[in-house]
Amino acid sequence: MITSLPPRPERPPKVVVIGDLILDRYTWGNVSRISPEAPIPILQADEEEVRLGGAASVASLLAGLNASVSLNGIAGNDPERQILAALVRELQIDTSAILSVDDRPTTCKHRFIGRACGRHAHQILRVDNESTVPISSGTEAALLREFRNAANDADAVLVSDYGKGVWTGTLLHSVIEECRLAGIPVLVDPARDRDFSIYNGATLLKPNRHEASAFLKSLDDEPFKVEELAERLFKHQFADQVVVTLDRDGLAYSDGSETCHLPCEQRDVYDITGAGDTVLAMLGYAAAANWPLRQAATLANVAAGLQVQRLGITQVSWEEIEDRCHPVKSHITTSKVCTLDEAVAFVNRCRHEGKSIVFTNGCFDLFHVGHLHTLQGAASLGDILIVGVNSDDSVSRLKGPTRPIIPADQRAEILASIEGVDRVVIFDEDTPHRALNALRPDILVKGGSTQEIVGMEVVQAYGGIVRSCDLLESISTTNILDSTRNHQDRGEQWQPENTG
Repeated sequence: MITSLPPRPERPPKVVVIGDLILDRYTWGNVSRISPEAPIPILQADEEEVRLGGAASVASLLAGLNASVSLNGIAGNDPERQILAALVRELQIDTSAILSVDDRPTTCKHRFIGRACGRHAHQILRVDNESTVPISSGTEAALLREFRNAANDADAVLVSDYGKGVWTGTLLHSVIEECRLAGIPVLVDPARDRDFSIYNGATLLKPNRHEASAFLKSLDDEPFKVEELAERLFKHQFADQVVVTLDRDGLAYSDGSETCHLPCEQRDVYDITGAGDTVLAMLGYAAAANWPLRQAATLANVAAGLQVQRLGITQVSWEEIEDRCHPVKSHITTSKVCTLDEAVAFVNRCRHEGKSIVFTNGCFDLFHVGHLHTLQGAASLGDILIVGVNSDDSVSRLKGPTRPIIPADQRAEILASIEGVDRVVIFDEDTPHRALNALRPDILVKGGSTQEIVGMEVVQAYGGIVRSCDLLESISTTNILDSTRNHQDRGEQWQPENTG
């Protein structure tokens, strides 16, 4: 584990990403029954989303690491190209080296994601629209010209090859040769089933376990252990360095002077789609910053571990990487207390990572064991727990002019310190209806019977689940205050009741 991160460059490193540009479409919805027409699930679509894939995804991940990024590739003259270009420009990525052509579509992968209440979302279908026909010699020449313009003063070049017929052996040879002459490191994520010799001369080759195993097997050089993949592949001298991603086993690297296997931490895995792109992006940033391979590989392993806990490919920030590298970092509870809008944004990110959302609410005045019991029960029902807490004015209207005893900001801070609570939202209304409509949790939890739960009609209307948890007998803020007053009225010293 890294105990201190290497210093980042004073200026953002300039990285050129070349490869196959892909637009990822997502259709989200609920799955509650099987079609009577065929044994397939019926997806009730309720959300559409577009994301960057392929080389565009790698560029996006680099932008998330604050690199200066240029993207070089081909897109069709179609609506998908316009969407892809707009997404790229939003991230301040240079699109001037993207070549538009009429003879092939923009590669698009459409994924359909089904979710059931209280369960993780899962991909149920993918539809691809693409061409894998090799580009013409004229298009090759035009693409190489765009690359040369983009690579001027570059600190690193990344190749994200998906084997779509764009980056031919001739093109790759020219790119790698020119970069070596200019002293620019070239890092390659190879296409499945391509001969690694077409990447000869690269600075770093980054296949996954299956690609490396298949290639070595074709040479009658199949290793017996996964840890040997990087070392065996390095001996074939295709690149100065080799990094092999090993999915659940982390990654391994070799550079002639050192061979090392870096296992990954145990974690929940929701989607492995972006792990390879994340590793390439981090290795590319590290090469541009001139960091040693050991540090680069370790950080790439950490970043990939964060990525696989999400559904779809999203940016991994330095803050997240630092938090993972420093697990003993002090926990700042104030970051959990947020506005409703901030909570909605947080919930949307979590939902797209396949996580289920639980909501509970209350006044939480004079926090006691009954409150703790409710929160622990709620947290056990899903992945993310959002707690709504009534404001001071709201508590006064509900409980009387002498309440609350503890101000809302302090009540929220206490709640935020509880393990299992992910966000705390203070609301002014007497009911949580507005928060429920905005957050749309999968599960609403409250103490008492389900017939008494305020907001249950809101959650049930969109297919959510309402759960009740048993209240601890005689434990409430009102009872505690009444007991205190009774003792004071009798002139007795108050003693806490034995609740067992």
